[in-house]
Amino acid sequence: MNAPNRKIVHVAAAVITRPDGSVLLGQRAADTFYPGYWEFPGGKVEAGESPRDALIRELDEELGIRVKVAWPWITREHVYEHAHVSLHFFEVPDWEGELHDRVHAALSWQHADAMSVAPMLPANGPVLKALCLPRTMGITHAGEIGAVPHQLARLDAALAGGLRLVQIREPGLASAERETFAQAVADRCRQAGALVLVNDDAALARRIGADGLHLPASRLAELDVRPAFEWVGASCHTRAELERAAALGLDYALLGAVKTTPSHPERTALGWKAFAEMAARLPMPVFALGGLGADDLCDAKAAGAHGIAAIRAVWKD
Repeated sequence: MNAPNRKIVHVAAAVITRPDGSVLLGQRAADTFYPGYWEFPGGKVEAGESPRDALIRELDEELGIRVKVAWPWITREHVYEHAHVSLHFFEVPDWEGELHDRVHAALSWQHADAMSVAPMLPANGPVLKALCLPRTMGITHAGEIGAVPHQLARLDAALAGGLRLVQIREPGLASAERETFAQAVADRCRQAGALVLVNDDAALARRIGADGLHLPASRLAELDVRPAFEWVGASCHTRAELERAAALGLDYALLGAVKTTPSHPERTALGWKAFAEMAARLPMPVFALGGLGADDLCDAKAAGAHGIAAIRAVWKD
């Protein structure tokens, strides 16, 4: 919430990435608030500037680099003793120039899941968890295709190919078969170092040792408190549902369908423009869903998505 009589200061922040998944952090100088703390590079949005324009200017001034690609990502608010800030984060995967340490005491490339620098500026700390969330989610459909062994074989192939986020969604399987299948998926994901989530069954998620719980939109509407799991996300179809997920402090949301899907050909697809408008200015990552595959990942990120979720494309032979 906004502090009484305190103007919100808008800040553009950059998640500058390298192909190995590392991100650039800067250590605040001795003559600033929170000296010695680490942060994502960026700076204040000036009057008449868009956050993207501010980001480009700040990275040129602070680091001496020229931004070639900046994808909108998440927006988070934080109230400090000295200011109430709204941080507009962008992912910057492509830039040119040599990095220069112009305003920070030090710069460091870090992996969000294996940080070797501390402390992190309070406003930026929650962002590290979001960066640990893989960019592609595979959603199982063994019951739909009527072939549990085939689904497990495709899961093995996808995990070997780098998939690190799986949602178990099997409303069509009988209870006993569903639990056996879910345990097999969880065991495989654990061995591969992948996160596994269970759709709409907290008890099953706990029994198989899942990393988290995924909520359908109907369940999201019923909750007043975030479920007690490390990772919790939800399927959303409207801006109101996305804001509900944000208010509950969920870790991510799925939004779709972006394109027409084989399972629901009668539904009107959102398209990327509507997706971008609905997913903008949210504090948690949003996955694009609906008729998407690996080739759509860049378009998804350009529209503000964290990544893509897929029921069929991930499991292709």
